[in-house]
Amino acid sequence: MRKNTRLSVLLALALPVAGLAQTEKVDPAIMQQIRKEGLENSKVMDIAFHLTDKSGNRLTASPGFMRAANYAKETLAGWGLSNAAIQPWGEFGKGWELEKSYVAITAPYYKALAAHPKAWTSGTKGPKNAEVLVINAKDSAELQAYRGQLKGKLLILDQSTPYKHSFKPDAVRYTDAELEVMANAKAPAPRQGQANATDTAALRRQREAMAARFNNPAARMLAVLKNMAKEEGAVALFSNGGTRSHDGTVFAQGGGAYKANDPENFADIVLGVEDYNTVLRLAKSGETVKMDVDVKTRFQTKDLNGYNVIAEIPGTDPALKDEVVMIGAHLDSWQTATGATDNASGSAVMMEAIRILKSLGFSNRRTIRIGLWSGEEQGLLGSRAYVKNTFADPATMQTTPAHEKFSSYFNIDNGTGKIRGIYLQGNEACRDIFAQWLAPFKDLGATTVTINNTGGTDHQAFDAVGLPGFQFIQDPIEYDTRTHHSNMDSYDHLIEADLKQISTIVAAFVFNASQRDDKLPRKEMPKPRPAGGFGF
Repeated sequence: MRKNTRLSVLLALALPVAGLAQTEKVDPAIMQQIRKEGLENSKVMDIAFHLTDKSGNRLTASPGFMRAANYAKETLAGWGLSNAAIQPWGEFGKGWELEKSYVAITAPYYKALAAHPKAWTSGTKGPKNAEVLVINAKDSAELQAYRGQLKGKLLILDQSTPYKHSFKPDAVRYTDAELEVMANAKAPAPRQGQANATDTAALRRQREAMAARFNNPAARMLAVLKNMAKEEGAVALFSNGGTRSHDGTVFAQGGGAYKANDPENFADIVLGVEDYNTVLRLAKSGETVKMDVDVKTRFQTKDLNGYNVIAEIPGTDPALKDEVVMIGAHLDSWQTATGATDNASGSAVMMEAIRILKSLGFSNRRTIRIGLWSGEEQGLLGSRAYVKNTFADPATMQTTPAHEKFSSYFNIDNGTGKIRGIYLQGNEACRDIFAQWLAPFKDLGATTVTINNTGGTDHQAFDAVGLPGFQFIQDPIEYDTRTHHSNMDSYDHLIEADLKQISTIVAAFVFNASQRDDKLPRKEMPKPRPAGGFGF
């Protein structure tokens, strides 16, 4: 940074923010120290390397997850954090690991395919060379015509997906106009009988899943087909990764239930659009299509617990040291890649934010705690269990003493894109506070404070029991188009400058929250949810 630029930044830090209701005590000298450490001496990419390439995929309860958890725990302890531990949060279910996967067309010609078995599905019990059978059925009743024909076959549904050319860039950043819309958003009116109700991504996914389970004939038919295939001794089923699975990118997630007493799921292998359509077209043309398939998976049932990584920097103020400011991100991923943007990026920047604060030797008044969660991909399971065990049961809203002493939780889980601001999660009382905390980082592109809620990340577990929980606004980059739950979610898709920016801003937010005289303001306490628990 040139001297004149540095001077202008320091002057901006020192000036009060005009037009804000209450002045926060934001120390410009400390903000500058955090900036210097975070932007010029960052370790975030090394942390990300250990969580991705060194650990492998981090499917919950897998060996890769435990490698990453042990690295995180040991690293945090090595930096001098207290109470670093891998904490069990309750029963999760079976662990699962892919040990081998090979899929190729062998007739009418040879072609190797990029194929990804779904998590928690079985293998092929050794290498098989089998013929492809096309299943053309609209519902479970039409499937009965295929009884007795499935033994030794590779099954593919007659459901081609048209290839969609990419006329738009995969990677984008928020425009000024889009951020302005967020900043000017109004709080939605609560639905009748529900305080603070919002339509979140998680709620939409929940409704869609329920609709698929109870109202979707295709989903019911697929379940029947898998049972038939297992009973008759078919080799495997090929699934289509959907419209996003093109140009070498394959989106593959779970293939069924994983609880201790759930039966083993049938082998289910995801192909990209191009390969799936190739196999389907050939087989439907009357050509005999044969394929080599060798998939080996391993289930782990000795330890059914899920685990979170927890560590903290104890507070130093006699009156405030028992109060907690918390940051977190989910450490688990899906199985097709190393989960770099979902969510090693979030875990790495939260660890880096803690490192920044610890390395500068600040005396934080409140305790600063980090949580790296598991089971997020299966429904925010690790963070929800931690909140229930530590702060409050959402079914009754009965709180523990720790609930009253909790200040705030900040989360990162929207990919590698830099912070552009923060979602208030409906907590209007925090608007002016966060605007002032963001002011020193205007030159880094972080300015927007929106009343909007965002769903599907671990901050919701805290918000659900009346604790201030927040997710930052991040540039989407290529999250939904290329990396989210796909085989492309690898280290190379991380943007170093963005991760440095995130780490720096998070460290500043955490420091400010730990130092202010009062805890962050809270919304109205939610009503008990005896039937739905966390309600998302």
